[in-house]
Amino acid sequence: MLKTKRVLFFDIDGTLLDERKRLPSSAKEALRRLQEAGHELVLASGRSPFMIARLAEELRIDSYVGFNGQYVVLRGERIYTNPFRTDDLRALSGFASRRGHPLVYLNEGQMRSSVNYHPYVDECIGSLRHEHPACDPRFYERTDVYQTMLFCREGEERAYEAAFPGLRFVRWHPRSVDVLPTGGSKANGIAQLIGRLDFDPEQAYAFGDNLNDVEMFRYVGHSVAMGNAPEAVKKLARYVTTAVDRDGIANGLRLVGLLN
Repeated sequence: MLKTKRVLFFDIDGTLLDERKRLPSSAKEALRRLQEAGHELVLASGRSPFMIARLAEELRIDSYVGFNGQYVVLRGERIYTNPFRTDDLRALSGFASRRGHPLVYLNEGQMRSSVNYHPYVDECIGSLRHEHPACDPRFYERTDVYQTMLFCREGEERAYEAAFPGLRFVRWHPRSVDVLPTGGSKANGIAQLIGRLDFDPEQAYAFGDNLNDVEMFRYVGHSVAMGNAPEAVKKLARYVTTAVDRDGIANGLRLVGLLN
């Protein structure tokens, strides 16, 4: 039997937050109205849980798909994780070091860099409103790591894709690529959560703006690309709304019939 309520997944950067990392008031109000109507709201981001916490508190959302699907929390309870194998990170670290490419390793509470300083790391992490992480090149040997950032120019990730066919490399910045463990994707994380809620994917909605949202778009029944998304992402979405800073969330929810 079809549910009258829906589950909605929202990417963060470029979807809920604009280029200056501001949450438009129209988006906040739209999400509040969805919650009052009883719909299930979930943050779905490449970010780590510690990077999500402040926004989640502001929006009163306690479910999220973090690390592009590797760390899933439902109503405050962790229900799924998919960490890297240590041997994979050891091999990746050696490969990157030989090419002069820094890495940043992330777990649910912190991140550490393979180098003391690199301008690419500073630029990319700074765009997320965080400082260059401390150096700890063997961090991955002492803790579970759910996502790694590789810092290199566009196209240079192809050598990594050839050398590590079991890992996934998804570019999110001209100077950085998210590296996901085997089996990693937002779609897989969303599937874990939807299964717990007993929803059909056709009843799910996803809002996103970048290449790491493509598999999420393919999995859910209702995909909405932001107006600021690349054309390649828009072509894969069922709907296209306005840009994040032009009331994109509110307009997109009206477009799919969930907001008056």
